[in-house]
Amino acid sequence: MGDHVSWSAVHPTWQKTKPLDESDTHAGWAFAEAGTALSSPSGCGSFSGPVYDSDPIHSGEIKFVRDLYEKVGAPEGTRFTVPVLWDKKTGTIVSNESSEIMRDLNDAFDDVLAGADTKEIDLYPPALQSEIDSLNAWIYEGVNNGVYKSGFAVSQGAYETAVTELFACLDRIDDILGKRRYIAGDQLTEADVRLFPTLVRFDPVYIVYFKCAKKALREYKNIPGYIRDVYQTPGIKPSVNFWHIKTHYFTSHPVLNANAIVPIASEWDIEEPHGRDGEYPR
Repeated sequence: MGDHVSWSAVHPTWQKTKPLDESDTHAGWAFAEAGTALSSPSGCGSFSGPVYDSDPIHSGEIKFVRDLYEKVGAPEGTRFTVPVLWDKKTGTIVSNESSEIMRDLNDAFDDVLAGADTKEIDLYPPALQSEIDSLNAWIYEGVNNGVYKSGFAVSQGAYETAVTELFACLDRIDDILGKRRYIAGDQLTEADVRLFPTLVRFDPVYIVYFKCAKKALREYKNIPGYIRDVYQTPGIKPSVNFWHIKTHYFTSHPVLNANAIVPIASEWDIEEPHGRDGEYPR
């Protein structure tokens, strides 16, 4: 797949996307300058290697993700979000919806890859599709979006409603993970790929930043091992950059963190053995 679909990361800190227009205050995703080593505010990390390229699509023409949307004539009011699946040949956005992109990458390229011995995993197997769809529905509302509903609540009531639902869902997830290795069964699926990013960011970011402090995920019985298990799955670890995660959140929303101070997170070893390859239920 890597020979057919390349990928590029963006600068972690949102930047003014029309820097020469004082009347346009939009801040969003930017591409880093090629070859630039980006140090964290505390000096604790930097980007290296091929992850960062300046304008990976149009060789200098594109500076911001916003430019991609405007290049294809996105209507006024469009949110300039990531991820974006971009067709380099036709010069257009194929999709900017993560759930659709995930399913496209799972099977839409099967004809292109036929005989390449790359279909090692099916993230949306027919036998589990109903379970995956059911899990995705409540996990998105309660967890993936739940952390944002908690963090950006503008009233005490809205916050308490969101955070209560969030932790009820996390309790439910922990219970499920005591009965099976992965969230939908005995194999890694799309439901895990959707859930994992929120869980892996939870203790380093959401506890503090989004006021989700009722309980740390490392205090649960089954969730910590599950996070380690998914993280240690081949191909997952390279997609997780904790410095990028923390730097983005703590430096991109002045309304939540005016001084852009990146806190030092508690130590938790995501590399230690996950211990989740035994018998279930536990």
